[in-house]
Amino acid sequence: MCGRYVLALQASQVRARFADYGMPVEEAPEDEDVRQSYNVAPGYSELVYRADVPDLGPRTTALQTLDGEQPVDQPDGPAVDIAITIKYKLQSMKWGLVPSWTKQNPDYTSMLKTINCRDDSLIADGGMWTNMKQKKRCAVVCEGFYEWLKKNDGKERVPYYTKRRDGQLMCFAGLWDCVQYEGSSEKLYTYTIITTSSNPHLKFLHDRMPVILENGSQDMRTWLNPGLSKWSPRLQSLLRPYTGDLETYAVKKEVGKVGNNSPTFIIPVSSTENKSNIKNFFANAKSKDFKPALEIGKEEHEGSNLHSKIAIQSEDDDLIQKGKAGSMEDIQNQLKRKLTDQEENQPAPYKIAKTTPRKSSVPQKPKSYSAMGNNPTKSPSKAKAGAGSQKITNFFH
Repeated sequence: MCGRYVLALQASQVRARFADYGMPVEEAPEDEDVRQSYNVAPGYSELVYRADVPDLGPRTTALQTLDGEQPVDQPDGPAVDIAITIKYKLQSMKWGLVPSWTKQNPDYTSMLKTINCRDDSLIADGGMWTNMKQKKRCAVVCEGFYEWLKKNDGKERVPYYTKRRDGQLMCFAGLWDCVQYEGSSEKLYTYTIITTSSNPHLKFLHDRMPVILENGSQDMRTWLNPGLSKWSPRLQSLLRPYTGDLETYAVKKEVGKVGNNSPTFIIPVSSTENKSNIKNFFANAKSKDFKPALEIGKEEHEGSNLHSKIAIQSEDDDLIQKGKAGSMEDIQNQLKRKLTDQEENQPAPYKIAKTTPRKSSVPQKPKSYSAMGNNPTKSPSKAKAGAGSQKITNFFH
């Protein structure tokens, strides 16, 4: 399926690109009248490329297409005797097809059912797509589209972006219609994107993909030819998986929220341009003159504290030069070992030591303790000899 895509170019830019592809544009909306978005969602109005025919579709097969190809189908209305050169135009339409017979504006849930049209639903005659597949075929313009990879039984969804590897615009096969609701004087143009089975490149993401028509090709001319007003195996055969070269990669999950819009949505998660990727801290180090360093500074202040400074700086550019030092884990381990070795080999005066209070240089008398306790006591002073403190030998004289 296709539920989100990118068209960040202005209408004038798309017109210039189409000229390069040999796809003339006779009419296009003004640039300010069309939304540019990196996150186009259902309900948005975006550019569609189609033949400039009446809103009810062409009434004749006597038409000459842009490459001069003459239609082969029989007319389903009053035929015109002279050949008419058909003009092609870019037009802004709303994504989510509303059939012309609709009376009231459908709700959003109903509109979501018609953002895509399966290719196999167009094989049989009848059904809601009959008039559109015969008379109102178009090409939906985009730069690329998103699809979500489901992981852990659908609990986790990872967005992937797909674009043409050659950088050209993508053109999806689509159908369009015009409706005018009851009581309204305005016409509403809407479109749907036709999907088919996924090609081998996209099978891992989803079993369906949009039908991509090659720019300026005969297939494109045939699909847009309004003279082919009857559905045929020839038209049905155009709805097949794309065989060109595509590029697909994971992108930021923020694209999953409708209303978010940023050019970073189409940058690969693994790209060096992705600033949120931690690996880029090392991959871009050389170009930014990055030098891992650890500085711990301590200065002498008022003669009371000892301070020193260590500056460990790696000058080994090969460790951080991309592709020359192995994996990111190897680079980190080598840097850590280098920092550790340099720190251990620093001269003693520059090594960091824990700061402790300086001891006084004045010598102190040792403290004495009493036999009855641990509290320090003063040394007993000698008592002066008196009448009550004479030597015991004096009593025997």
